[in-house]
Amino acid sequence: MRLILRGGRIVDPSQGLDAVGDLVIEDGRIERVVPGGADLASQPGAEVIELSGMHVVMPGLIDVHCHLREPGQEHKETIATGSASAAAGGFATVLCMPNTEPPIDSAAVVSLVLERAKSAPGARVLPIAAGTVGMGDERLSEMADLVEAGAVAVSDDAFPIQRAETLRRVMEYCRMLGVPFVAHCEDTSLTRGGCMNEGEVSTRLGLKGMPAVAEEAALARNLLLARLTGAHLHVAHVSTAFSVELIRWAKDAGISVSAEACPHHFTLTDEAVADSGYDTSTKVNPPLRTAADVEAVKRGLADGTIDCIATDHAPHAAEEKDVEYPLAPFGMVGFETALALTFTELVQTGVLSLARAVECLSCAPAKIFKLSGGTLRAGSAADVAVLDTSREWVVDRSKLVSKGRNTPFHGRRVKGAPVLTIVGGRVVYNALNVSRGDK
Repeated sequence: MRLILRGGRIVDPSQGLDAVGDLVIEDGRIERVVPGGADLASQPGAEVIELSGMHVVMPGLIDVHCHLREPGQEHKETIATGSASAAAGGFATVLCMPNTEPPIDSAAVVSLVLERAKSAPGARVLPIAAGTVGMGDERLSEMADLVEAGAVAVSDDAFPIQRAETLRRVMEYCRMLGVPFVAHCEDTSLTRGGCMNEGEVSTRLGLKGMPAVAEEAALARNLLLARLTGAHLHVAHVSTAFSVELIRWAKDAGISVSAEACPHHFTLTDEAVADSGYDTSTKVNPPLRTAADVEAVKRGLADGTIDCIATDHAPHAAEEKDVEYPLAPFGMVGFETALALTFTELVQTGVLSLARAVECLSCAPAKIFKLSGGTLRAGSAADVAVLDTSREWVVDRSKLVSKGRNTPFHGRRVKGAPVLTIVGGRVVYNALNVSRGDK
């Protein structure tokens, strides 16, 4: 029951720690961090995993935005396959969205998700509940019962609440229950029938666009409702430059707000739709935006306006995506590429320090959603991820653990591979001995 990770670079922003050393785990908890290392290998009963200074040991990643499809859409993903895929990406905990069939709008469905998560082989799975019955626009769900059953937040993701009065009441309940409301900010009257960002590229490709103002108008309304109700608003998948400015204004104004960005929104632009030959893996909601938007999202992550990085992991069956671009469902898979894309696109380019990247992927999500994890402090749950910063590999959709193969990053060479994931002291993913280029 004693495990020692020896000789890695330990990065834990929750303690201001960045040093080569040993991490000691016992009985599912962090026993201690030993900066500089020590002769711990000879201790009786200890399993030792030898690392090097190129291995970064960090708190297990926490994804606050994913879609696991179960119940009802198990042909796309299951809690078990999603949990394993998350672990392969370095995630120790994931929060799944309520747009299942039936949706997570009752205590019974919350309990079902948690029960099935108990036997999941990888990351810990926690449900986010729907704020309305059937994820509609009128009737409130029994949010108190949902939270009591184990939901950690409330959201309208995938079916954004359009009626302001309904959203006001949902936020009021969230404030009383002490949980965040996770908002998909979209005025659907402006995006109906759209399939990519509205702009020069959509015009050139002959595809109906989704204007940036659809996100920004809904975000402005939601921020004002958060100010009115006192609820904590967590803004999902920020994608436009003006959305970043609105969140910056709201924080300066004292509104309780946090925000997330997804790797595809700081990595790809709407040109990817054309460059890929209409690959439907590039179809996401909110859509891939312009180069100026990408740069603004990066700046938002760097200066703390955007608090965390989330995947919006959204698997679909191959036959569902293998249709004309306007007919394909929105979404791409993201668990297994998120850490590598963050390291490649943000850390190696100097946009974020390694410590800030770890904060965005682990410490900040834990703080915002009041979760265990996000730290390697002595006595905390032993949720740990290890990144091999020297390993280069090529994303290959056929080798993904997820059931979903819908990634626009297929064939992209990245640097930095998650090679070890530990959840509650239990090794749930180990690729330390996998050859480079073949993660």
